[in-house]
Amino acid sequence: MNLTRRLLQVVVLLAAAGTAFSNASWAEELRPVSGGTLNWVYFPDPSAIVAINTSSGTGQTIGSKINEGLLSYDYALNPKAVLAISWTISPDGTRYTFRLRPNVRWSDGRDFTSADVAFSIQRLKIAHPRGRITFANVEAVETPDALTAIIVLTKPAPFLISALAGAESPIVPKHIYETFKPEEQPKLAQTIGTGPFILKEWVPGSHLVFVKNPDYWDAPKPYVDRLVLKVILDPAARAAALETGEIDIGASPVPYGDIDRLKADKRLVVDTTTYSYSGPQQQLFFNFDTGILQNHRVRSAIAHAIDLKALLDVVYFGYGQISPSPVSTVLPKFYNPNVKARAFDLKVAEKLLDEAGLKRDSSGIRAKLRLTQNPFLPASFSDFIRNSLRRVGIDIEVQRFDLATYLNVVYKDRAFDLTIESLSNTFDPTLGVQRAYWSKNFKLGLPFSNAAHYSNPEVDRLLEAAAIEPDEKKRREIWWTFQEIIHEEVASVDLIAASGVIVANKRVKNFAPGAEGLTGSFADLWIDPNTGKNQ
Repeated sequence: MNLTRRLLQVVVLLAAAGTAFSNASWAEELRPVSGGTLNWVYFPDPSAIVAINTSSGTGQTIGSKINEGLLSYDYALNPKAVLAISWTISPDGTRYTFRLRPNVRWSDGRDFTSADVAFSIQRLKIAHPRGRITFANVEAVETPDALTAIIVLTKPAPFLISALAGAESPIVPKHIYETFKPEEQPKLAQTIGTGPFILKEWVPGSHLVFVKNPDYWDAPKPYVDRLVLKVILDPAARAAALETGEIDIGASPVPYGDIDRLKADKRLVVDTTTYSYSGPQQQLFFNFDTGILQNHRVRSAIAHAIDLKALLDVVYFGYGQISPSPVSTVLPKFYNPNVKARAFDLKVAEKLLDEAGLKRDSSGIRAKLRLTQNPFLPASFSDFIRNSLRRVGIDIEVQRFDLATYLNVVYKDRAFDLTIESLSNTFDPTLGVQRAYWSKNFKLGLPFSNAAHYSNPEVDRLLEAAAIEPDEKKRREIWWTFQEIIHEEVASVDLIAASGVIVANKRVKNFAPGAEGLTGSFADLWIDPNTGKNQ
């Protein structure tokens, strides 16, 4: 491991302990060099490019290279200037005043102004699964001049100042996006941004090509001339491409069983840092419109039938943590440690199913259910759940889809009974958790929202109270109560907080300089010509 990576890990660890650090101490070890092409692997095949109306990994990871946010964040979530150069918050937490960066242009040559900020905030409030929560209390976005934007809230939103990165709340050009519906994504020619790169080519199922924005406001950044994102669906092929040097970098690109082998490859860096913006959490959601899943005993039986330790070991090779509450264990500020996983006990599961009236038939089957999963997750995940439930007489039909089809099946057509999701908690549960349990966030076609069609007035009250509570202790207490209710009701079966894994060629420098990890803009990334692909 080279000095840069050692220093990076030290910075991340200390930042996690609450210490704010400047990026400069390790990033300036080597002077960035301009030029070169970054070959970047991605899966699944992107269906959305800009995260203005989706919280999908594709929108967050790809769109952030094109469309920036008002701010970015260091490892400790301290805000840094991007499109906003200064900001103030009123004492009552209801007015956020941003002074915008002058002389910034969209990649089509039009000036960036406060009107774009106002439009983007309102579009996020309408169309984004988390933005509907982040900006729920926005009463207006005032634009007293072209370089001032004031977000006016009816109630405080204590998390808002941390939610303004390009991956989470991208600023888009009003003159382009007002021409199509909020639920629509831009066409290739409409992917206009202020960011370091311009999307020039998109061949679905194959690749995307980005070129350096020649008019980027933070010259000489970006340092890389081109990004080539290659869609490779087969995990073994992704691993081979990294080992041969065909690919320079990827997020969770390889089977977990390959990680130890890649760690031994001196040409590669394997980074398992959990970046603050990720908040990993994998859950099993029930479709509450499926009759038998409305029965508490059935949901409890399913929870008792899943061995979480075995799941972590088999699917993730131990890279992660058991995370039995809807708030991920990687958010210790809000996670309730009193919420424990239900014991793996097949006898208890069988008894509960009997009590629910689901008796085994002559072939040993009690019920048949359809199970699907977010295609970003390992295929072995749904195999494990299927095998677990079959042991107690629940016959599972695993249905696997590409991302676009999955989103339609689960969030639009609702043609599923169980789904394994990966709804990031992000850096705050109001953004990452509320969307999945808030009854007001059930909306057909809204991706990564309330897939279960779960509704509980008391849970709604708690979620809405936590979203506006400025007192940190009281807010934590609200979240603890919420977790206890969700666990008691078995509103979901919360499973694993899987470790993030970035694999990169050592010639790729500064790929994750802040809390956003690979969902950052890549403006600071550079390629060291003195580090050979096959050294």
